[in-house]
Amino acid sequence: MRTLLRVLIGERNWQSYPTFRAQYEKAARELAELEGSPHLVSLTLGERTFERWYAGNVMPIPDARRVLVHLFGYPVEDLLGPALQDATTPAVLRPSRRAGAMFTDHRAVTGAEVHEMGRQVAMAANRALRFAVAAESNQIGPETLAHVTEEVRRIAGAYPRVPLNSILGDLIEVQDLTFRLLEDHRMRPGHARDLHLMAAMSSGMLAKAAHDLGDPQSAMRQARAAYVCADQADHPAMRAWTRGLQSLISYWAGRPTDAVGYAASGAATAPRTTGTVGVWLASLEARAHALLGDGESVHRANRHATDAREYVTGDDLDDIGGILTFPRPRQLYYTAEAEVLLGQPDTRTEEHAKAAVRAYRDAPPEEWAFGDEAGACTNLALARIATGSLDGAADAVRPVLDLPPDQRNAGIIISTQRVHGALRTTAVRSSPQARQLRAEIELFTSTPVPALHL
Repeated sequence: MRTLLRVLIGERNWQSYPTFRAQYEKAARELAELEGSPHLVSLTLGERTFERWYAGNVMPIPDARRVLVHLFGYPVEDLLGPALQDATTPAVLRPSRRAGAMFTDHRAVTGAEVHEMGRQVAMAANRALRFAVAAESNQIGPETLAHVTEEVRRIAGAYPRVPLNSILGDLIEVQDLTFRLLEDHRMRPGHARDLHLMAAMSSGMLAKAAHDLGDPQSAMRQARAAYVCADQADHPAMRAWTRGLQSLISYWAGRPTDAVGYAASGAATAPRTTGTVGVWLASLEARAHALLGDGESVHRANRHATDAREYVTGDDLDDIGGILTFPRPRQLYYTAEAEVLLGQPDTRTEEHAKAAVRAYRDAPPEEWAFGDEAGACTNLALARIATGSLDGAADAVRPVLDLPPDQRNAGIIISTQRVHGALRTTAVRSSPQARQLRAEIELFTSTPVPALHL
């Protein structure tokens, strides 16, 4: 049976389990705040449960039903019932009643209409903001500054968990607004520091966006602007984070020596930083050394990262979270990647790669990142290829190959290409299974990174 839930999931391109889980957990957090039910904040679902819902084979538990109603706006009985069609609107849903609605809607609402309504609401919000900024034209006031801060925090928190096309417009808008406010020089001295910090964060995220789209040159230009803004804000942790970003960009651009240099520079910039940025810099250095084949430096940097984790007390970047923090699952992913890239296959390397995958699958919503989970999966595939386990490698990389096009960023593409390369250089390269897996990866990577429907 083709359920209404299945059709709605397809209409939103949420067929991938990680994508749906992120949306579901976001809805659970929203509902927790709306209802004052804090236990819903940690609500999640397993992959098997998602598959059973998608197939219409099981009725969710009561809390899950409430979240689904909040997420889709339909009663659960309708969601798990058949999707109705008629001859005039063959691919359009025809719900008899939206959950919580005050009227019965006899006209189908298409995905395009919903998108257009959302666009109109966003345009109205931006118009309201422009009016508020103009109203505070003599000097930047608290409402304008609060808006910029809230937008940067929201986007930073969402960045690792949602496709880039869902936040890029807002990110560009908030960077432009921040730059214009700084260029007008209409602010109190205390506000200048805060605005420079927001400019650093928005520019840093746009550097990551350019990197995700496969444009390291633009990424590095944005990162340099971010560093200047962090310096103007006199924020040591943000300066260090920006150096880490430059290390990351260099690493994925195939410049490991530069990546090592930027990571080391970041560590020197903020030697007394108490947040997770110090852990990130050491882990970045370990990965870059792995590309250079320097095993001793890899192990030294990973030990430094482990030691630094023990002394983390958190700072204002960790308080914002999302892209600005470095949680344990991400550290496990980096550690495993460095070991895999060193090319010394053993059971310990595979166990570390498995631990990284498990960490992401069990991670709380605020620590989950679809790109990093994909990287962890490809590392596990590489570890298994090195030991001759093609079945295990195929199982490990399968969730990555199932990602929708709008989540196939540059890092994920490069990671899957590494798996493809390993399948061509091993003793099993001529096996039918290796050829089949290579063909699937070639199909996956044939979608250009800029084609993210932006």
